[in-house]
Amino acid sequence: CPHPRGSRRPLPALRACGDGCPPFQMQRRKEERVRTEQAELTVLCLIHDEDSYLLQDRVKKDWKGYTLPGGHIEPGESVVDAVIREMKEETGLVIKAPRLCGIKQFPIEGGRYLVFLFETDQFEGKVVDSEEGRMQWVKKSELKNVKLVDDFDDLIEVMHSDSLTEFQYVVENEKWIVVKK
Repeated sequence: CPHPRGSRRPLPALRACGDGCPPFQMQRRKEERVRTEQAELTVLCLIHDEDSYLLQDRVKKDWKGYTLPGGHIEPGESVVDAVIREMKEETGLVIKAPRLCGIKQFPIEGGRYLVFLFETDQFEGKVVDSEEGRMQWVKKSELKNVKLVDDFDDLIEVMHSDSLTEFQYVVENEKWIVVKK
């Protein structure tokens, strides 16, 4: 066992050596899986009233069409503070009581991209556009008449479901596949 006897300082291990040493004192073996990875952290928020969603007609080419407003979480920022800040920046609205209602994720080079999905019907202020796109209230009954981003329906399904929490893209045979859990 590579730890000094009597030491209580945790080493980067998770398993006992067999000599009665606590698991946290065993050094990690090289063949063990790495349990950390790079992650890009972001938020999206469904701001809604009784019959409409506030959507952003995105101008960026990577995710073009009507979608939910959102953005990146800043280093050290709480997830809830990030969604409140992003909604103010992208929509002009101050949202209240954002509720976490799902997670979207997909692989990126060197790690994964995580999107915390929120919803709220509590907001104040005047809607404004941003450099990301034009904001527009769209009636739920009119969603079929606007160009939505490709995965919009899957996002909304996860966000509204009592039995789903996660929306994930996985790559199988070089094809991106949606998995909802």
